[in-house]
Amino acid sequence: MTATAPETTARRQGVAHLVHRSAARFPRRTALVDGDVSWTFAELAEIVDRTATALDAAGLRRGERVALLAHNCWQYPVLVLAAARIGAVAVPLNFMLGPAEVRYILDDADAVALVAEDALLPVAQQALDGAGTVRTRAVLRLDPDTSGTALPDGWVDVDTWTSHPEVAPPDVELEDDEPVRIMYTSGTESRPKGVVLSSRSLMWQYVSCVATGGMEASDVEVHALPLYHCAQLDNFLMTDLYLGATSIVLRRPEPEAILAAVERHRATNLFCPPTVWIGLLASPAFATADLGSLRKGYYGASAMPLEMLDTLGERFPDLRLWNFYGQTEMASLATALPPEEQRTHGGSAGYPALNVETRIVDPDGTPLPTGAVGEIVHRSPHLTLGYLNQPAKTAEAFRGGWFHSGDLGYLDPDGRLYVVDRVKDMIKSGGENVASREVEEVLYRHPEVAEAAVFGVPDDHWIEAVTAAVVLRPDAEVTPDALRAHCRAVLAGFKTPRAVHVVSSLPKNPSGKILKRELRESFTPARRS
Repeated sequence: MTATAPETTARRQGVAHLVHRSAARFPRRTALVDGDVSWTFAELAEIVDRTATALDAAGLRRGERVALLAHNCWQYPVLVLAAARIGAVAVPLNFMLGPAEVRYILDDADAVALVAEDALLPVAQQALDGAGTVRTRAVLRLDPDTSGTALPDGWVDVDTWTSHPEVAPPDVELEDDEPVRIMYTSGTESRPKGVVLSSRSLMWQYVSCVATGGMEASDVEVHALPLYHCAQLDNFLMTDLYLGATSIVLRRPEPEAILAAVERHRATNLFCPPTVWIGLLASPAFATADLGSLRKGYYGASAMPLEMLDTLGERFPDLRLWNFYGQTEMASLATALPPEEQRTHGGSAGYPALNVETRIVDPDGTPLPTGAVGEIVHRSPHLTLGYLNQPAKTAEAFRGGWFHSGDLGYLDPDGRLYVVDRVKDMIKSGGENVASREVEEVLYRHPEVAEAAVFGVPDDHWIEAVTAAVVLRPDAEVTPDALRAHCRAVLAGFKTPRAVHVVSSLPKNPSGKILKRELRESFTPARRS
């Protein structure tokens, strides 16, 4: 390997040294808090270097993949950063996956190392049966009850990495377009796709988040959504570490824990999808929590129901809200709706972020005029290098020199984006297209509705029948027929749900996104043979 030119080293600006730059600017500022554990930026940079030294001593090399299977913890960003420090590639895994699903990703990514939380060891060990590439195995002890127990044969304790006696990581100079992360999408297909992100993708995205989201080094942010997802990890946690802000890490997005963390740490910033914001307002702890420090709120995964925007405005009169829209392939920010337009243009995904260009195209890639619905496409340095091991899908996504998002939307005369639906989720009923979001907004206006999801199910006559699943507010008494009548009073007949199902809860992933695929499966009628 040839030596890196001095001028290249002098110009470097990548993920591998992100926290070290913040440590040089704010060495004594608190960087990370996880329960009773707290690290300054200077301490965090040293822990990253100790961990990187341990990874190098364990034989991990540039370009090799390190899989992470764990709930949120302070060690999570340390491992992500330490991997980048030695030129390795972090592969976060959804902690809800089963052994076969984990095994598929380990094999697809050619992972050579697996770090698993102690509570997830059974899944990890089953996944490793038949996974031939993993040679390094480490346990994250997050359960205090397991601290003194012996580890399975062949596994090491991550604590021995974070407290490694030496601070001598290898001097690896990552290229801008060299892979540093692989994020697996859940998607709608039978197998998840590995989205390959470079240091350039992530760094430009962090800049966009700071500029577009009004983020500052003085912020104190609570991080409760899963870190295996790019929204919490890269829109917020890594951006805060890059900026020099303070991060409070919670294991899970439990409303009472979030409210307590905001109060205890005087947090200024909070990201939650709409479903979690709804959960905060419904929590018995909300009434007594001191949330006066909260100044900036962010949501994503879906548009915030207009009724909920009104409620949030009443409950948090000083809170400024942003809607962040994007996807894993964008690392992940694409557009944002600013606070001053939440009420006037609620439901919009806002304007392209600082380093993003967005347009609407027809199936042939031809740009469409203002107001016309088509596929949302982007150009940006945020973008993925492509899908791992899937050149055909990469070429399809980047056809015409634009990244095709798979989302349908339109631009208004001022350039605001409105997301209509996923291309694959648009309901085609009786020859007409129905946007599920439009129907959901009408359902949310009903005073007895707490949550709603609209989707299509196969129908012999209509091809797809517009169907709704609704969660009612406590002690509400409203019939499905009454909800259908409420929709029909506002919507055309073909948009009105053919069926409304009242359910106790909606299926969601750990990021709070409603799983419409599961709803379709649950409410698709049995077909006649």
